[in-house]
Amino acid sequence: MKKLILFFSLLITALGGQAQAVANNPEQPVKIGTGIPAYRILTTDSNYATPANLKKHRKLMLIYFSPDCPHCQHLTEEMKPKIKELGDTQIVMITWSANFDIRAIKDFVRDYGLKKYPNITVGTEGYTFVVKNYFNVQTTPYIAIYNSNGKLAKAFDKGPEIDKLVTAVKNADK
Repeated sequence: MKKLILFFSLLITALGGQAQAVANNPEQPVKIGTGIPAYRILTTDSNYATPANLKKHRKLMLIYFSPDCPHCQHLTEEMKPKIKELGDTQIVMITWSANFDIRAIKDFVRDYGLKKYPNITVGTEGYTFVVKNYFNVQTTPYIAIYNSNGKLAKAFDKGPEIDKLVTAVKNADK
């Protein structure tokens, strides 16, 4: 009986590992219509934020970025003048860092004046890589646009032109 239980335990473990490998396969990107990943980030004001902190029935632009990435810096600079066009879209910028070290992230927020935009939240997922693995992020910036029902409407694995990004946000609920 013990051998039978051991066999089934090993079988379940092996099948579970195989299912996770498929979920993180770069050949199978996250599908349109899927939900928001269950992230937990340390924000620059030393609080934790999760999807539960998002305002209901509002669009979301989730940006996976690196503070020292020139493409991410360029996207941030181009996005600032377009904030009004994005309406009440919530923007969550997530990066990674060792032991939730947020110094570089605080510098990024300061350098780009992001504190003056109440709809932008910036934080780190540390080395949990929940968001990175969920989207199988290979390069930054990675951008996911969610509609007001919390379903993925569009994803960009490279930073798009800002006008394409604004159009994707405007069309998210269509």
